[in-house]
Amino acid sequence: MNFVEMITKDMYSAMKSGEKEKAGTLRTLLAKLKDRQISTRQELSENDCLKVIKTLVKQRKEAFEMYEKADRQNLADKENAELLILETYLPKMMTEPEIRLLVESIISETAAQGAADIGKVMPIVMQRGSGKVDGKKANLILRELLE
Repeated sequence: MNFVEMITKDMYSAMKSGEKEKAGTLRTLLAKLKDRQISTRQELSENDCLKVIKTLVKQRKEAFEMYEKADRQNLADKENAELLILETYLPKMMTEPEIRLLVESIISETAAQGAADIGKVMPIVMQRGSGKVDGKKANLILRELLE
């Protein structure tokens, strides 16, 4: 069973069990996946699907933060609920200590000295993390270690 079929199956089961929020979130995800498939004119790989989900997760996080700042708790809660649903389809992300260990090892390998080397180190971190590294956290750790 491929990724799109799994999400479709989950959406139908959510609809049958009356989980409107989950069904709506998965419906949106499927629409984005179909859009991506149409724009690329080929079947989506699992990696392509994960990129779409990561984009949606990032959008939900940003919206959640904006609603929190604007003191719109009901909208923030909705975004957070959708975020939690979408994150179940992503691989387990690395923890902060794991990211720090990875960044430190790459810094020593590349002999990075200061902030000017961030552009040299960051792509390697993201490549070795293979989709399991939060780029924002990695960048913060990298800046902390190099500055």
